[in-house]
Amino acid sequence: MMNKLNAPLNEAEIRQAVNVVRRDAGLDPSAWFETISLDESGRYPLKRGAYVCCYEPTSNRTLTGVVVFDSDSLHDWQHIEGVQARIVPDEFMMACELAREHPGFLQALAKRGLDDASRVLIESWSAGNFGNPEEQSRRIAYGHCWLMNDAGDNPYARPIGNLHPVFDLATREIIRIDDFGVVPIPPDPGPIRRLEQRDNLTEIEITQPDGPSFEVDGYQVKWHDWELQVGFAQRDGLVLYDIGIRDQGRLRPLMKRASMAEMVVPYGDPRAANFRRNAFDTGEYGIGVSLDSLTLGCDCLGHIHYFDIWTHDWQGEPQLIKNAVCMHEEDYGILWKYSAPSAGQTTVTRSRRLVVSSIATIGNYVYGFFWYFYLDGTIGVEVKATGIPFPSALENGQASAYGRQIGDGVESHVHQHVFSFRFDMALDGEHNSVSEMNFRSAETGPDNPYGNAIHCEETRFETESQAQREVDARQSRYWRVLNPNVHNKFGEPVAYKLQPGANSYPLQQPDSSMGQRAAFMYKHLWVTAHNPDELYPAGWFPNQHAGGDGLPQWTTADRDIDNQHIVVWHTVNYHHWPRPEDWPVQPTVYAGFHWMADGFFDENPTMDMPRR
Repeated sequence: MMNKLNAPLNEAEIRQAVNVVRRDAGLDPSAWFETISLDESGRYPLKRGAYVCCYEPTSNRTLTGVVVFDSDSLHDWQHIEGVQARIVPDEFMMACELAREHPGFLQALAKRGLDDASRVLIESWSAGNFGNPEEQSRRIAYGHCWLMNDAGDNPYARPIGNLHPVFDLATREIIRIDDFGVVPIPPDPGPIRRLEQRDNLTEIEITQPDGPSFEVDGYQVKWHDWELQVGFAQRDGLVLYDIGIRDQGRLRPLMKRASMAEMVVPYGDPRAANFRRNAFDTGEYGIGVSLDSLTLGCDCLGHIHYFDIWTHDWQGEPQLIKNAVCMHEEDYGILWKYSAPSAGQTTVTRSRRLVVSSIATIGNYVYGFFWYFYLDGTIGVEVKATGIPFPSALENGQASAYGRQIGDGVESHVHQHVFSFRFDMALDGEHNSVSEMNFRSAETGPDNPYGNAIHCEETRFETESQAQREVDARQSRYWRVLNPNVHNKFGEPVAYKLQPGANSYPLQQPDSSMGQRAAFMYKHLWVTAHNPDELYPAGWFPNQHAGGDGLPQWTTADRDIDNQHIVVWHTVNYHHWPRPEDWPVQPTVYAGFHWMADGFFDENPTMDMPRR
């Protein structure tokens, strides 16, 4: 049965939240709504409500509270000192129009031989925090400029280098124009669709004549032995609740809540025009408000079930994202195979997986967030990155030390895509523990005469400080979430393992602005004691924050995490040194990991699958 408390907000609830806040909060008429999302604070148990964040430009204040629907009441309304709300799409458009009418900006364009500001795209990025006194206590955004392609289908093809208007979004003014010198604008490459499409690939059809194997009740999903609920947050985007799997008819819980909690993209060019290229795509802009309406046959293929999502504009007016979440089944090759030639026996079974996905467009990049559920109890998590690499105009006709030429007159700088995933664990109950598995070879000697001995060392974490860990391929390291109160038939605590995928390390210095603001990225594993207010690894308000918030701050308490209600955080870092093959549109790259049963079942749970 669907848990209605976790269902995404609907149109009527968004309107009710807006009406209550406008009625009771005493807002200035200039105020707008950053977030109206499901309240998950836990302060109002068994009550459905909305977390609301508003911003007042006239006072430069960020205010938050909770609307409880059944009482039509506003609670906990407060001004959060010293923080900035997320940047909303309407501010991007406003900033672009400001620049196009600003005399100093028009003069800078004229220096570059440009006399038509309407052809210039200005994107206002979050400004970060670099200690500039002029920018403190203001709502700052930093502009990046492109000359729009004549064909109109690749606005990022022609960067206007070294030109950056700096905005105060609260006062709606340009506080300065950063012009670091004229560089040639790359030539117009023509439309992306300049090549004829090949016709030598025959069509692949994916059909399920008897319909899908899944069942849907509102946002509740049942498939094979899996049960889960699809949810949504304006900031996180796709959220999954109450993930569990049936074992011999009994539903066994795994996770209460799972989401991609933060995504940061630090760039590696220290020059004056480029050092600000650092983005918190979740905390500064929001994944949920950036979701695409998905298209059958392109974004998703097969027998599809779509989930629509309601969000809102900055005035609080509800907006529907049709087909925001896609769900379907995929064949996944061989599940298992057994051959006994001596007995003339061969048995093979086919695997498949349930796919739950959403896609967000944030500026030049497009990110797909995919959750896979497999027949054997495995959960796969994957991010698919495509779109257009952030381009810069070549200076002096060649790439800098921090980038690589990828097109005519265009370079793209080294950067990393860092994702933080949050898992509220409930493995066969709310009291769980985490251990680390390392595998080491033993020196050749009396106890290892052939030099082939490998030892497994398992270390169980007791406190939050012990559980701040890094991947280590040299020791085949992975981590286990276990329930010390439930045992399998071998007497072991039941467990799932977190198996890291391809990963890397952050290259920003820890004392850098980004290193301090996104300090969570220096550990691939964090484990925290459960607190419903601790949802985001860099804190609730990373926009222009100086750093130190989120996981680094929470874990200073060094709370007990052994046999407790815990949250597991996993950091995935995709390192991107751009290639010419990434231009003009980047082929999809993949980053992810798996949760795999590790003593959770007493044997292979798919022995009853159809055989061939």
